[in-house]
Amino acid sequence: MRILVTVKHVPDLQSNRSFTDGTVTRTAEDGSMNELDEHAVEAALQLVEEAGEGEVYALTLGGPDAVSAVRKALQLGAHHAIHVSDEAVAGSDVFGTAMVIGAAVRKVHAEAPLDMVITGMAALDGLTSMFPTALAAELDWSQLTLASAVSVADGEATIERHLPDAHETVTAPLPAVVSVTDEANKPRYPNFKLIMAARKAEVPVWTLADLGIDPALVGGGAARATVVDASERPPRENRRQVTDKGEGGRELAEFLIEKGLA
Repeated sequence: MRILVTVKHVPDLQSNRSFTDGTVTRTAEDGSMNELDEHAVEAALQLVEEAGEGEVYALTLGGPDAVSAVRKALQLGAHHAIHVSDEAVAGSDVFGTAMVIGAAVRKVHAEAPLDMVITGMAALDGLTSMFPTALAAELDWSQLTLASAVSVADGEATIERHLPDAHETVTAPLPAVVSVTDEANKPRYPNFKLIMAARKAEVPVWTLADLGIDPALVGGGAARATVVDASERPPRENRRQVTDKGEGGRELAEFLIEKGLA
């Protein structure tokens, strides 16, 4: 069983966000591996363990700071890490991102066939949930999205998907792209040995040239959507602060009724 997991370095959602040239400002000090991707790594590790053999590749796309995402995956138990980094990719939309990562997946797949690509259900910086589908289309592979459970048998992947008004069981032939939700598992904690090994691990860096991609096809210039304008959020005005002396709940209820919110 050979599985590749995509992981992303995302900004801290609790910090003040800003834009630089129409893209989210990112720094090495402000960010970490996308929390939802931890469930993708755990799903891959469990499938390999159940198969009794196999390898898990962690792949990320981004600037120099993005390498911390794959190092976190190594700490969790991934066997290999790949960092795709090229200045020309900056500003790419989901389609450009899928093109680049799709090329990286094909490069790994050509060396030895992959059974599956697993992603998180969404990246917490964008929350579009579009990437898994875009990647499956780029690879022309089966797609199984929003999985709360994943299993593999007889050359097929089967997922369970919980929807507001239905419970689905869906099966597709391998290779496939699977996205998992935070219901799929509970990510394991890294142990000290893996933490130390991840720090020292050499992570190969692939550029667009390594992947055979024309820089003109990706980046902000090729994006199908652009940021026209961005400004700081205005400060809140006319705020009403209440010191609760036992009647705070009542005052809140009266306020909500007054504003037509209850």
